[in-house]
Amino acid sequence: MNHLREQLGRSLFTRVAGPAGPANRARIHGTPGPRWFGPDRPIRTVHGDASMFIGGLRALLLQSLHPLAMAAVEAHSGYRGDPWGRLQRTSTFLAVTTYGTADDAQRAVDHVRAVHDRVRGTTAAGQAYHAADPHLLGWVHVAEVDSFLTAHQRYGARPLDAAGCDAYIADAARVAAALGVVDPPRDRAGLADRLAAYRPELYATQEAREAARFILLHPPLPWIARGPYAVLAANAVSTLPLWARGELGLPRLPGVEGTFVRASGHALTRTIRWAMTPPPPTANSV
Repeated sequence: MNHLREQLGRSLFTRVAGPAGPANRARIHGTPGPRWFGPDRPIRTVHGDASMFIGGLRALLLQSLHPLAMAAVEAHSGYRGDPWGRLQRTSTFLAVTTYGTADDAQRAVDHVRAVHDRVRGTTAAGQAYHAADPHLLGWVHVAEVDSFLTAHQRYGARPLDAAGCDAYIADAARVAAALGVVDPPRDRAGLADRLAAYRPELYATQEAREAARFILLHPPLPWIARGPYAVLAANAVSTLPLWARGELGLPRLPGVEGTFVRASGHALTRTIRWAMTPPPPTANSV
């Protein structure tokens, strides 16, 4: 069983973190120095849990509903040609800012800000966008935080209490502010208010619907991984707000979602958690 766990865990880690994953992990966790977040902070609990697999998919779907954010992704991210590269860059950024030294976290933020500053253009409808726009950054942030927290509270090994949820949002706000978000929300009430404030700007463009189909139905995966991925995707969709599902044309099956889909999501996240947690040392280990 330990061999199976090691194989599965290595495969998952390589897919998410890329070929440089082991070296990055050693640097992130092994470099001495002060961190932005101590070991007891909720951001470490949320970002280190298998529920992030579901939360990440939900975040991509929700973020796509801002037409300017979607236009920037469509034109500049290369998500179709290199989706795993984009995932690996994102996961590395989250790991560095969550667990790395303060110096490494700041360097990661500076790099992302430099990239954002170069990303600008015009949508098909003639609207100008700039990835460094604080308002647009704010949407990407709140959609991400809401998605990670929603998935964690449903599928996480240790769901947070009310104070922990507020503390997680406050932790994430520190990273958001460093990236250029103006006054990011710092508790659940603030997050709900900010999401509601963005709602009039949100709708599904053709690019958003095509991105959803690509993410949900045509991931570049070997056939053996398609079944587990479909479980992740179904659970990500099931946690979206109803209005977002309607915009993206995603079906709703209340009876199935409340039983089979949720149960399969819990089973899969438990399996991922088992695979990616190092086995306990044997009696002969030193």
